[in-house]
Formats: sequence, structure tokens, C-alpha cells
Amino acid sequence: MHTQPLFGAAFLFPLAPLGTIKTTPVTEKERKMHYRRLGRSGIKVSELSYGAWVTFGNQLGEKEAREIIHAAYDRGVNFFDNADIYAKGQAEILMGKAIQGLPRPALVLSSKVFWPTMPGPNGRGLSRKHIMESIHASLRRLGTDYLDIYYCHRFDPDTPIEEVVYTMNLLIQQGKILYWGTSEWTAAQITQAVHLARQHHLLPPVVEQPQYNMFHRRRVEVELAPVARELGIGLTTWSPLYSGILTGKYNEGIPEGSRASLESMAWIRDRITPERIAVVRQLSALAAELGLTTAQLAIAWLLRRKEVSSVITGATKLAQLEENLGAAEALEKLTDEVLDRIEAILDNAPEEE
Repeated sequence: MHTQPLFGAAFLFPLAPLGTIKTTPVTEKERKMHYRRLGRSGIKVSELSYGAWVTFGNQLGEKEAREIIHAAYDRGVNFFDNADIYAKGQAEILMGKAIQGLPRPALVLSSKVFWPTMPGPNGRGLSRKHIMESIHASLRRLGTDYLDIYYCHRFDPDTPIEEVVYTMNLLIQQGKILYWGTSEWTAAQITQAVHLARQHHLLPPVVEQPQYNMFHRRRVEVELAPVARELGIGLTTWSPLYSGILTGKYNEGIPEGSRASLESMAWIRDRITPERIAVVRQLSALAAELGLTTAQLAIAWLLRRKEVSSVITGATKLAQLEENLGAAEALEKLTDEVLDRIEAILDNAPEEE
């Protein structure tokens, strides 16, 4: 088990004797990674992070997961995202084994709670009972004593929001989580949680995890961005490549071994339409002109938003990981002219109502 955070309910930090704290020099690879504050909180996350959804427990085994995690860490990634529902808990187990040997204080680990993971009517949702039982189960699977970020994976209409806010505040007081947030909540739901927490002098959510990519824009750009700016909420976005479609690998059909070729991922094939492929082909041409891959262009385009604290990427191969992480350096190539060309290709800019 990793060591517990140096604080409890009273938030007291024991002081280490002078001279006992050792620091590790920043590597050249880490210098290339940028870190952003999680909203207006104090914690910093790598602007490109790695998520276990789809891959861990489905496409990657223990050896491959360890290689990916350690390679990402060596490149400066400090934020690793998970959820109790991913691969029915196996994703957390694999990540827990994969992070062995890495310094726990240097990592930002997250997981989520909401979906059915236990038997009975209380085995899902955001009741205090389910949250408490779920956090303990996630900590056991991940092999750690605390999570840096704990997300409410969806809004629960059956549980009073007061119960959710009080429970998350309690977990922070107990040292089991450091920050909490939401995933796929509406702007109104997030606002209600923040205002309630402030009214009762409790710790509010500091992060929302929405889907955001070139084909899925309105939720972030119109609904969430204003709330993020006003309330200091950071956005850690998922599905930056729209299930791999924005990599360009489906431009000429479905390759053998790709996610869309798997029967368990058949739903991806419904997203691969002639209209979208026509758009991706144009994006691929523009990316090549800039000396980028299509994936790097799509990820860098997300990083242009200041509200985005981190873009959660996924990869099954080290080459894919390296390609995705190259998007951080690609951001400087997105001039106003290039952004205008992207908008003309996409032709889907959401309008405010």
C-alpha cells in the first residue's frame, strides 16, 4: 500500500526535519510537458494525461499497462484517470499494479463513482452508502490510501445534492480524497453543488470531466466554459479523438485490430460516417501541411481552451502514446489563420442560444 497523505481531519501537516527532504532534478522530457492548475484549486495536472477507459482490462494486460504508465510518467505525465466501472474494476487493479515503483506523491490519481458496481438497490448512485463503499473498494483495487481526485460519474436524481456534497467533504476530512469533481453534469447541477458547498462552508467540486472533441463541442464551449470561468472549475476532457476517428486511421476503412474491429466496440462503427470521414481527410491534409499527425492536430486544438486543465488521452501502444504527447508542442503551430481553417473544415461551431 502507498503511504497515506500527511494530513487528517484537522488538516495538520507534520514538519520534516531540515535537510531530510530530497528533490529530484527536472528531466528534459518533463520540461516539455506543461502543467495547468485544476481550475482555481492549488493542484497542478499535466495538460496531457492518460486514462484507463477502454484499454485497461480490455486491450492491455499487466505488462503492457505498466510499460504505458511508466513511459507516460517519464514523459512528464502526472495525472492518471480511472473509474470503478471500467472493465468491472479490473482497470483499477491493473493501474494499481502499474504504478508500483513510481513515487506516489508525484502522481495525481483519480477514480469515479456512480454506476452499478455492487448488488442490490444501493449498489449504484451517489448515496452516502454507495459512495463510502465504493471509495474503499477503489482504494483497495488501486493499492493506495487516498485518491487525488474523486468524480461523481453522473448526476444522481435520486440522491439530494446536499448528501453528495456533505459526503465528498467528509471523505476529504478523512484524508481518503483530496479534491472532488463531477463528470457529465450540467452547468446548472455544477452551479448548485458549488453554491450549496459555499453556503455551508464545505469544500466544493473543483473539476468537471466532459466529453470534448472536434465533433462534440457544444457542451463545453457554450454550456460549461462560462461556468468554469465564473466558479473556477477545471475541465479534464475525455474522448479527444472521438473513439479514434480523429486519428485518421479509419479514413480508408476499418483496419484489423483497431477498436472499431472489435465486437465489443461495435458502437464505434456507427460513428464512422462518410460525412465525418470527409472532414477527417481534410484535417489530415492540414495536419500534414503543418508537420503534424491528425491526432496531434485534434488534441492540440483542445488545448487552445484555457478552461481545459487536462486532455485525457488513451493509447494501447508506446508509439501512440508518443504521438499523442507530441500534441503539447504542436499547440504553438495553431495560429489564428490555422484555427480559422480548422473551423471552415469542421463547419460545426456551436451558437449560443
